[in-house]
This record gives sequence, structure tokens and C-alpha cells, in this order.
Amino acid sequence: MKDAGEVGRRHAEARDRYAAEMGVDTDAALAALARLPLSIHCWQGDDVGGFERAGATLDGGGGLAVTGNYPGRARTPDELRADLDRALSLIPGPHRVNLHAMYGEFGGKAVDRDAISPEHFAGWIAWAKAKKYGLDFNATCFSHPEAADGFTLANADPKIRAFWVEHVRRCRTIGAAMGRELGSACVHNLWIPDGSKDHPADRFQRRAWLKESLDAIYADRQDAKLLVDAIEGKLFGIGSEAFVVGSHEFYLAYALQHGLLPTLDLGHYHPTESVADKISAVLQFSPKVLLHLSRGVRWDSDHVVVLNDEIRAVMEEVVRARALDRVVLALDYFDASLNRVGAWVTGARAVQQGLLLALLEPGARIRECEAAGDMFGRLALLETAKTMPFGAVWDRHCELQGVPAGQDWIAAIRTYEREILSRRG
Repeated sequence: MKDAGEVGRRHAEARDRYAAEMGVDTDAALAALARLPLSIHCWQGDDVGGFERAGATLDGGGGLAVTGNYPGRARTPDELRADLDRALSLIPGPHRVNLHAMYGEFGGKAVDRDAISPEHFAGWIAWAKAKKYGLDFNATCFSHPEAADGFTLANADPKIRAFWVEHVRRCRTIGAAMGRELGSACVHNLWIPDGSKDHPADRFQRRAWLKESLDAIYADRQDAKLLVDAIEGKLFGIGSEAFVVGSHEFYLAYALQHGLLPTLDLGHYHPTESVADKISAVLQFSPKVLLHLSRGVRWDSDHVVVLNDEIRAVMEEVVRARALDRVVLALDYFDASLNRVGAWVTGARAVQQGLLLALLEPGARIRECEAAGDMFGRLALLETAKTMPFGAVWDRHCELQGVPAGQDWIAAIRTYEREILSRRG
């Protein structure tokens, strides 16, 4: 366990070095980081099963696959909330929790998705209010018989399209209720799996159906102080390798035309494509952007986030664009091959560490070099920043936020596993 005095001493030394060598105020960086909420996705805790029915699995199509069978999966809303509480107690900063519609509490009754309402999320709202968490929300357009052929809002059957339109309408109403009850706008993100494994004969008609469905959904305007709408594209998915109806270009155009947030998911593009580069481009035309922070590995888009080059590049672009108040940060991955609480905490802390590294860049000096045409000076400063004592500043952030520094959080998760998760059978 790190001694509090040691953490303070190490940070004081690091603060002096950053000030003298980089012209960076570490206290200002820590203050900025402490204000930024990160939305934690509930579906990592139970392998995207939800609580619509006992033993729910991804059995209705939708291009999702959760691999692994590590013991300790949350089986009830109370278990999932307890696991989230444990994870959030180890993640610094203000907290939000991101729910999918399949996580409602239905009292053992069969409630189809076109009939859900705010009452089915009263338990989540009461929990969030008591814990002072914000809530975000997502329509669940997969793992359902009406998604079995891989199409929902772009389905050829108008009755199926109408079913999913009603589902998303109700989800937006639920999100607005969350925003009203908690005094913090709920971000409702829409992702659908619609696409095909091989090349379709008529891409245009599928996209026309999707546009028609979206027009019907968003014709119902919600108070922006309660609900913020976002839409999420994808390049390909499992079972939709050749064609995805809701592509990046489709949703970007629709979002800009209708005042919605475009969602950029780090796992939804070609592996060689830079999501970081898109941020400054999209923010020229959109007031905000939702970032889904994930890690793509080959064709799988949803590995646990780590502090890799991609996360660093994304956070650097956010900070360099002076866009901390124009991005919404949310985790989005699911891995059942390891301790699920550990997966939450690992990914969240990696995102926040990437942000802190970006905030500790000598941005003013780098821009001065660039403006003067001194490309060597720019490169040298960026490289020198990599060896600065970032870890001491991070530990200070954890200490200030009342969460374990160093490796102490790992021991806390192992204790929770031994005392709670291992007893779930």
C-alpha cells in the first residue's frame, strides 16, 4: 500500500520537474481531469445478458459475441449494481453508468421491448440518485426474435420496423425520465446491427428504410436538458461483414442534419483507420461528439481498453483541440474471459491515464515550435514528455479522489472476488 506522505512527496518532485522542464502546471491538469465524467457500461458485468428473462443470452442475432466463462457473472440487478459500486469505488472522478434497455426490472413478467417504460428502471434511478451517479441509456436492438434475420430499423417488413421504432421511442422517453430525476441529461445512444454477411443487391433501399425509421423516431422531440441523442455507425460486424446499413457516413450525415451527436467507436473502423484524426474534423460541424472507448483486435471490436497508442492519440486530440467540454466519454467493451470488475476498472483507469498524459503535454511550447516552423523542437518536446514522471501525478490524482493508487486497486478486486464473486457458483 502506498504511503500518503510518499505519494505527496513524489508528486511534489514531479510537479517541480513538469513546471521547470515542460512549463506544465500539474495541479491544473489534475483539476481538469477531476471534472471529467466517464460513463461506465453495465453490460461488461453480465456478458450482455440483461434481465428480460432468466438465463438470457445473445440468441437473437445482431453481430455480437461474448467469449469466455470466467466465474462470478452478475445474475440479478442487485448483483450487477453491487459489482458496479465496487468498480466505481476504484475509479477516480465523477461517475456515470450506461444502461441498455434489456437491463430493466420487469418483476418476472413478460414485457416486450415495444412496451417498456420508466417504471421498469425505477430501481436503477433510485440507486443512481442515492449514489449520486448519472445515468445514460441505449435502445437494445439485438438479442430478440424480431432481430433474428439481422435487420431491425432497416427490415424489409414494415411491421418489424414499426416494432423497433416504438422500442427506440420508448427508450428515449426512459432516458428523459432519468435525466429529469437525476438532474443530469441522459445520453441516449442508438446502435443497430442491421447488415448482411455477403453483398446485397440493393443497399439504397435498406438505407432509405433506416432513414424513414429514424425520421419517425426523432420526430418526437425531447428536452435537450433531459436527453441528448446520439447515433453510432460501424464498418462491419460478425454476420455483417459485407454491408452495414448504418455506416459512419450515413450516421454522420444524419446526425449533422438533425442536430444529433455522432458516435465514434474506436472498434468500429478499419484497423488502420485513425479515430483520433476524425475528432477535430467532426467537431468543425458538430457541437459535441460521443466517443465509445474500446479496443479492436482484428475483427473483434470490443476488447478491454488499455493505455495503448490509440487511446493516447484520441485523448491527445481531445486536449489539443481544447474540446474537453465537447466530448462525451463512454466505455464500450465486453470480455467474459477475466474478472469482470477488473475489466471495468482496468479500462476506465486506462482512459483517464490517457487523458492525464494529454493534459500534461507542454501544449503551449509545442504550438509555439510549430508556429515558428521548428519541427525538430516540436518532435523533441513530444518525445521528452514521454519520459516525464507521469506515474507520480496519476497517484496523486487517485489520492485526491479517494481511490487506491499504484497497484492497491488490484488487491481490492481480488478481495471482492474472493468474498463475493466466487460464491456465485
